[in-house]
Amino acid sequence: MYKQIMKPDQAAEYAKIATQAIKEGGGRPLVRGVASVVQGEGAIERTVVVEFDSLDAAVAAYNSATYQEALKVLGDSVVRDFRVVEGVA
Repeated sequence: MYKQIMKPDQAAEYAKIATQAIKEGGGRPLVRGVASVVQGEGAIERTVVVEFDSLDAAVAAYNSATYQEALKVLGDSVVRDFRVVEGVA
């Protein structure tokens, strides 16, 4: 979840590289956008949800050279909440 985007051009360049890293790692974007409805202390923030075949695949994609390059590009351009969650089918 992106809490604040201070440098949109830099964040956009990150997104291009991160999308490639996700694709290389077998990830499938499921949701990308701003919340339509929030409840409680929810925030209307940009959120991206990506599905991988396994937790190991998600961690490997995060640790990949391509994604690490994306993180370098991202730098201090945003304030975000990043999580890897192991789900169940």
